[in-house]
Amino acid sequence: MKDSYIFPAVFHYAQDGISIKFPDLPGCLSCADNEDEAVYMAEDALSGWLYICEQHNELIPEPSSTLALKASLMPNEAVVPVRADMTSYRARNSKRSANKMVTMPEWLLNMGREANINFSQLIQDALMEKLGISHPIRRRNFNPGH
Repeated sequence: MKDSYIFPAVFHYAQDGISIKFPDLPGCLSCADNEDEAVYMAEDALSGWLYICEQHNELIPEPSSTLALKASLMPNEAVVPVRADMTSYRARNSKRSANKMVTMPEWLLNMGREANINFSQLIQDALMEKLGISHPIRRRNFNPGH
């Protein structure tokens, strides 16, 4: 497994937005309303496609030459190199859990147990709220700051 990959994407520009495809990766598609969103969505689609390959121990193909792809473009298309930071993507999408010991007053622990509170879920929810994370995996929402 590599820490990062770069694959060429073909951005197809139309009046209603940008379609994104990766010629080397069957089914790796996305779309966007503008170029900034297209780059974000392309990175997310590429990372997700590669992550699934890694999870299933599937062979990841070599990327095509950008020059070779440019020869077959239509006037409203462009080849855009897209980088997938797999280290970051794996960390955000890992299903593994980590154990974290916490300390609290015993009376509070007892009250929480009596109320059938799931302490793990409570801590996760509180951390996400504190960090301004609305959902641990962001998809389809363009948010260039994250």
